Formats: sequence, C-alpha cells, structure tokens
Amino acid sequence: MKTVNFKISIAVLFFCLSCTQNVPEPEAFGPTPSERQLAWHSMEYYAFIHFNMNTFTNMEWGIGSEQPAQFNPTELDVRQWAKTIKDAGMKGVIITAKHHDGFCLWPSKYTEHSVKNSPWKNGEGDVLKDLSEACKEYGLKMGVYLSPWDRNHADYGKPEYVTYFHNQLRELLTNYGDIFEVWFDGANGGSGYYGGANETRKIDNKTYYQWDKAIEIIRELQPNAVIFGDGGPGVRWVGNEEGWANETNWSLLERNKVYPGYSKYKELRSGHENGTHWVPAECDVSIRPGWYYHPSEDIQVKPLEHLVKIYYESVGRNASLLLNLPVDNRGLVHEKDVEQLMALKQQIDKDFATNLAKDIKVTATNVRENHSKFEANNVNDGDDNTYWATDDAVTSPSITLEFDTPTEVNRILLQEYIALGQRVYGFTVEAEVDGNWKLIDTQTTIGVKRILRFDTVKASKIRVNITASKAAPLISNIELYRAPNLLTQPIIKRDKDGTVTMEVADKNIEIYYTANGSEPTSQSTKYDAPFVINAPTNIKTIAYNAENGEQSAIKELYFDISKKDWEVVKVSSGNLSEAHKIIDDSPSTSWKTEESSIANEITIDLGKTYQLEGFTYMPVQGRWPVGIISNYEFSVSGNNKTWIAVATGEFANIKNNPIEQTIKFNTSAARYIKLKGIKMIDNDKILSAAEIGVITK
Repeated sequence: MKTVNFKISIAVLFFCLSCTQNVPEPEAFGPTPSERQLAWHSMEYYAFIHFNMNTFTNMEWGIGSEQPAQFNPTELDVRQWAKTIKDAGMKGVIITAKHHDGFCLWPSKYTEHSVKNSPWKNGEGDVLKDLSEACKEYGLKMGVYLSPWDRNHADYGKPEYVTYFHNQLRELLTNYGDIFEVWFDGANGGSGYYGGANETRKIDNKTYYQWDKAIEIIRELQPNAVIFGDGGPGVRWVGNEEGWANETNWSLLERNKVYPGYSKYKELRSGHENGTHWVPAECDVSIRPGWYYHPSEDIQVKPLEHLVKIYYESVGRNASLLLNLPVDNRGLVHEKDVEQLMALKQQIDKDFATNLAKDIKVTATNVRENHSKFEANNVNDGDDNTYWATDDAVTSPSITLEFDTPTEVNRILLQEYIALGQRVYGFTVEAEVDGNWKLIDTQTTIGVKRILRFDTVKASKIRVNITASKAAPLISNIELYRAPNLLTQPIIKRDKDGTVTMEVADKNIEIYYTANGSEPTSQSTKYDAPFVINAPTNIKTIAYNAENGEQSAIKELYFDISKKDWEVVKVSSGNLSEAHKIIDDSPSTSWKTEESSIANEITIDLGKTYQLEGFTYMPVQGRWPVGIISNYEFSVSGNNKTWIAVATGEFANIKNNPIEQTIKFNTSAARYIKLKGIKMIDNDKILSAAEIGVITK
C-alpha cells in the first residue's frame, strides 16, 4: 500500500510540475522565514507560566539564598494549567524552568538547588515532566525559559558556570519531548548570593555564555525549536513588557548588531525595514502587574478592555502574543485570572465569528501572468498557500471585495504570503458607502497578520490599495468582520472639584445612571457630559448596548463630600507642596513622607465643620508600594489645636489586599483631621497614601 501511494504521489507531483513549469513564479524577496519560524508564526497566541521560588517568597527576582524547603505548593495541578490555556484559545505554554535565583523546577543532576530537595512530593516531583504530559493530553506545545543568570551558583562569572548552564540546557531539551521555543532574557550579572559570596559580579553578556555553543546544543537536540532573545536569533523581544508592537512592524532585523541587553531596545518594537535576517517579534506581557504571583495583585488583574487592546496590538500587528499567567502559591492559575482569560476568549470569538469576505466577489487592478494561479479571489478562498500577486512592474495596485448587498463592517484582517518575504510598507483601506468611496485607514506594514479596527460602515465594497511595496505584493488572505460593540462596566471618576466623569471602552456603548439609590436601566438618566456632585451621593451605573439590548452588571460607587475646599496643612516630613495628591480624588497619584524616626502623620483642613462618622484610606496602588499603613490612629479637631483620637486599630490584611480601607467611629464634629501611621507594613519608616477621605453623617 505504501509503495502504491508513493508512486501515485510521484505521478501527481510530476504532472503538477509539468503544468506549472512555465508559470512566472514570484521570487523570494529579502530575508524569509525558516520552516521552524513558519511553524512558530502559526502559534500566534500562547501562555507564559511564571511559577518558581519567587512564588513562595513574594518576590519578582530572588537573590539565590532561598532554600528548597520554601518551595511547597499545596495543590499543584499542571492539568488545570493546561486546561485553562487550551480553553482560553492558546496553542502552547512556556514555563520558567529556572529563574535568576537558580532554583530548578526539575530534578537537575547538576545542582542541589531544585525540587528534588523540596517537600513537594517528598522530593520526587518534576514540574517539567508533569507539564510535558499535560501538554500532550491537551494538544499544546511546550517551551522552556532558562535564565542564563544564576544568583545561587558559586561559580557564576567563571568558565565553570558556563559548562553548568550548557549541561542544564541539555537536560531540558533531552528529557521532556518536543520543545517549540527556548526562551532567554537579557537580565545578566549583578549583586547576588553566589553560593554565599554575597557580592556583585559582572560578565560580558555578548560572549560569556558562549551563545554559539548554546545554539548548537539547541539545534542538535531540538531542531524545530525557535530561540527567543533580544535579537533572536529566531524570535525577538518586542522592546516592552506591555504586550504591544508598533503599527509599523517588520519581521526583519539587523540581527548581528542586536545583543542581550541591547540599549536601543525601542527599535525592536518596529524591527528594521532593511533587516538582514527574519526575526519576528514576540509580545510578552503579564495578566497582572507582576510576572510572579503576589496576593496583593488579586485586585489588579487586567480588565477585559485592556486585554482586548493587547490582542489587537500584538496579534493584530504582525507579532505573536505571549500572555503570562502567574501561577499562585497553591500551584493553580488563580480563579480571577481564569475569569479574565475566558472573557477575552469569548470577546475575540465574538469579534471574529463570521468572515463576511468568504467567497464574495473579488477583483483586482492587476493579476500576475497566469491568472488561474495568482487570481484575486485567492485572498478569500480559505487556503493559506494561495495568494493574489501582481506583475513585478506594477505600482499601486488595488483589490476590491464586493458584497451582494450593503453590509456592516468594522474589522479587516490582511495577511501576506510571508514564505516569500515581507513586502508591503504602505496601504490604505476604503469603503464604498452609498456610491461614494470613504477612506477608512492609512497604514504601513502587513506581514503575517494585520487587523484594523474602525467605525462601523455599511459598505457595498471594500477596497485595499497597496501604496508602497518592496516587490510585487503577495496577499494571501483578506477577511472582513462586523464585530459587536465591546460591553464593559463603566469607569466612574470624580475630581477634587466634584466633577464626575464616566467612560467605557467602546464609544458606541451608552451609559445610564441613577443618583437616588434606584437600580439603573436604559430608561434612567443617560450620561452625556460631566456633572458635579459635592454632597454625599450613591451613584449606580450600567453600560448599555443599543444594538442588541444587552447591558453590563451594575457598577456602584459612593461619593461623600467633595474635596474642593480641602487643604493639607501639615505633614510630619516630606514635601508639603506635593501632599495635595492625597486629596485630589485620583487613586493613581500618591505622596509619601521622608524616612524618619519621628511620628508619620498628615493634617488636613476640610474647609468647614462637618459631622464625621468615619474615614477612608486608599494605599498606594503602584506595583512596588512602600509606606502602606498597617496600624493607624485617626484624630479630629475643631481648631487644629485640641485633638481627639476617634479611631485606632489595624488595617487587616492590607498588604495582600491593598484596597480602600473604610473605618467607622462615633459621630464627631470636626473641621480638621489627622491620620497617623503607628506602623507600616514591612516596618517601613515612611508613610504613604493615594487618597484620604471622610464619611459624613
């Protein structure tokens, strides 16, 4: 049977070649992707897992002196990771096998600093092995992150460590099946434990690790794996950790000038138009502020509108998306992360539910010789291996997709046939509406995938004009969609003067609100412009999608008296002129005292006397907060001379849950208030605050 099939295949191949041998095929232009890179391009969206010693020390970068006994997850379940990743629509996962602290998630035979000496599974566990098996079960590809820097190893900075590094690379690439990506970062050298030396060590990150030998090891053991680094060699960093590429994004790079820790990293957001090698961009970003799990960030999981934006500015800009999931200290993807991942999956599925361009009429101003092979309707035939091509000498060609009847459209997806290079660096999109052509967008590069979002138009035709291309454009795919409006809860803000503003991610979504305690509906007051609230008021809002009648969950926010007449009149230390940030009604701004052994306190004049029955304290909301109050004393005064302490106590669990704290006390008349930090978390010697407020009777 195999022989017969082989003979048939040869005959078919010979026939095809004889039929097409005179067809003027386009030649490759510039650098082109390898087979392993083409396979990587098809991945598009996959997960990063940061889970290691830092998970248990509540750090981002460990120092290397941690003990294996500290690694002890209670419910570690890699199948839960894999199922979550699969359900979210991702195609693979890259795991932090070893981070900068040197602790290994597999029982490496080259170090004692690994899971083999941890209490987890009595030292018999292997996270890499378990994850490899889970990936096979759920049809995911697996990659590995191996930090070149190692703050634990005594020989770091010496030739002996490089041998150790290469040996561990061999372990990872030998024992865990196929690896689709090997991930290296540019963090190298600096202060550390280094086996107890506790010193600073510097290395030449261009040469120390003997990258040529490391690449040889990868090519020997995992020939299909791409290698990630600042400059590749297979896949490049995008130049930020926020998950976006520039609108102009080349898959090309002047690879030989880019090295780990490349100082001109902002170039990586666009690549190099005249790059010497094919080194496409990967956008890495965490679903939370940190890469590792921190309980305090449970309230800081990125909202849906932010995740959607990341998707369009990575996958939609000729890059891949590597979205990090900080597995928690139980050993699970946290439920709040799972919730947002599934919300993103549902929204992207809605946005691209129905390809309106499929099988509709397509015409072009020029088609390369041999019409049957390069015809215009190759762009919507569903075949990635066919494409529309023009003659080499043609400039500014266009291609038009025509609907049977006027159709609403607000997304266009374009793809080049990148196997022969990236070519286009200028194009426009137009829509014919009521017989007139309307310019939708003007852009630059396309690459493997470009997605544009625009206001909904009811178009008879959509036209793409190629305005600049290095060689004959080869367009393999054009898709059109009518994505629904993005329905998210309103964001409500009030400034110091009492002005209230509301906003949603999609301008086509309407906002309705009430200020009398009733439940809002689409019949309530519609938000059209900012308004002022100076007195205590409970605002309830909904976002409403008029196109289908759907509405968001109710967003409720209580505003007490406005702070328009407030003034910070005294601080124990620090810059008094900057202290207004704690009464500007903006949690994103903050202030702190200077480090001091004297009492940390703040005095505020409310402008007039109020009957107070409580106060609020919003801790700093940044990624690396300092000076958060754990134990407090709150006092009131009518004259800024005689003070009465009306509340003392502890903000319970504020370190892990840094949300606004509300403290009630017996009603007291006051014009002046004073907040004193008796103790700050981690025994900080400064006091900080994002906002201080009051609750009036």
